Amino acid sequence: MQRRRFLAGAVTAAGASALARPAIAQTTPEVRWRLTSSFPKNTILYFGADYLVKRVAELTSGKFQIQAFGPGEIVPALQVLDAVQNGTVECGSSASYYYLGKDMTFGFDCAVPFGLNVRQQNAWLYHGGGLDLLRQFFKNYNIHNIPSGNTGTQMGGWFRKEIKSVDDLKGLKFRCSGFAGQVLSRIGVVPQLIGAGDVYPALERGAIDAAEWVGPYDDEKMGFYKVAKYYYYPGWWEGSAQVSTYVHLKEWEALPAQYKVALEAACADAAGWMLSRFDAENPPALRRLLANGAVLRPFSREIMTACYETAFQLYHEIASSNPQFKAVLEPWLKFREEEYLWFRVAENSFDNFVYSQSQKKT
Repeated sequence: MQRRRFLAGAVTAAGASALARPAIAQTTPEVRWRLTSSFPKNTILYFGADYLVKRVAELTSGKFQIQAFGPGEIVPALQVLDAVQNGTVECGSSASYYYLGKDMTFGFDCAVPFGLNVRQQNAWLYHGGGLDLLRQFFKNYNIHNIPSGNTGTQMGGWFRKEIKSVDDLKGLKFRCSGFAGQVLSRIGVVPQLIGAGDVYPALERGAIDAAEWVGPYDDEKMGFYKVAKYYYYPGWWEGSAQVSTYVHLKEWEALPAQYKVALEAACADAAGWMLSRFDAENPPALRRLLANGAVLRPFSREIMTACYETAFQLYHEIASSNPQFKAVLEPWLKFREEEYLWFRVAENSFDNFVYSQSQKKT
């Protein structure tokens, strides 16, 4: 009797399994998307998008396929957000500060001067309410934004001549992104927003006097050291610089739930992959750049202080006339203050000590 009951149960289970399989298959359709990137194909910034789409395919057994395209293959580098917003492509990989001309609030999704480092940015996004605030903002552009990379703190860029004081910056034509241009213009710089592929020729022929890109590894690929030897640090406008994947809102809403999970998991995986790749590749790349004639220089305290004060004056001016910017800025400032308190206590004291000791023989 027990054996018959067992066999009957097994048959019932097998039947249920047979019925379940087609139902599951129906919930996992084949999906084909295109992703357009703002970043050259020989950079880590682009490699991150390439890594992301492969992870999506792996996590969905190949049923959700995204094909990545470089700048100019579908749209120019600085039109990625527009292409996603308009539904020209389903998704894109870009840096939100390229779109500050639309609204200065975009800066918080990537980087603002003297802002947060990578860990602080992630803490703000996932545990400080930042991602909810930004997603409400991006809905105005028919976009669901997903953090999917970060460069860490960037370098200050390549200059044809030494920059020792604020006066040395006046009249300088400087290719820079995001809020940096807004801040620097107030102290006399002439900012230039130029797509990646056009930066080197502009610097080479003297159309610009200086250019910032990312950091040693990607900068080496771009060849800037060949036409401007002074390499400044730090990129105070990018204490971290977040890359995001933008998804057209209707496409996002139409995705099966498990594909949404797969895409967000792949973005998180790509973010960790990108940052660790930069951290691994930048030190040897910096050594190679110095060996090839690059001259490393810090921005002076005079320049740093002037830019810091100017940046926060600018934030409060924008907030006074832009309610969306203000809605993000005020909680961001409060979170930033708390994070800085903690990092001063433990993180910075540890880092400063071990870095100083690392110069000694052990």
